[in-house]
Amino acid sequence: MTERLKGLGLPLSEDCIVVSVDQQKLWHFQGNVCAAYIVSTARAGRGCIQDSLQTPDGLHQVCEKIGDGAVAGMVFKARQPMGVCSSEWPTPDDNLITSRILWLDGLEAGRNQGVDTLGRVVDTRRRFVYIHGTNQQDKLGQPNSHGCVLLADADVIRLFDLVTVGTPVLIRD
Repeated sequence: MTERLKGLGLPLSEDCIVVSVDQQKLWHFQGNVCAAYIVSTARAGRGCIQDSLQTPDGLHQVCEKIGDGAVAGMVFKARQPMGVCSSEWPTPDDNLITSRILWLDGLEAGRNQGVDTLGRVVDTRRRFVYIHGTNQQDKLGQPNSHGCVLLADADVIRLFDLVTVGTPVLIRD
């Protein structure tokens, strides 16, 4: 399996994540075990430019984990817990950040880290791109985010508990 992952452009690792924008799926490889999840990526497609509302492609890593121990459905704003999502939430139609956050950091200078050759910001971390839970689980499997990778709350909690900071993440078509 490591040769297959290396062929995808991932560094050799016992633990990695692959996200397919085209298939709206995420695979977590851990040793010889692979778990698959249905996700939602950006409505605006793939891209790395700041304010594009697109999901950045290329090689990333988990740079920070936020929400350890929070209850399922906890809503985060600016990475701070704000309360549990419910039907009484002030804006129930919003795509909220729920349960857990895996903050991504681009690893390819000029592509998803720093600025590109035209001087545009293409920095995944500075764009606050996460893998996180969503209150719109019924829309998983189709593009529905503003750039992040969305998972069901139970799935993001499971993934959060399995990965570590530094886990490689490849986002591709």
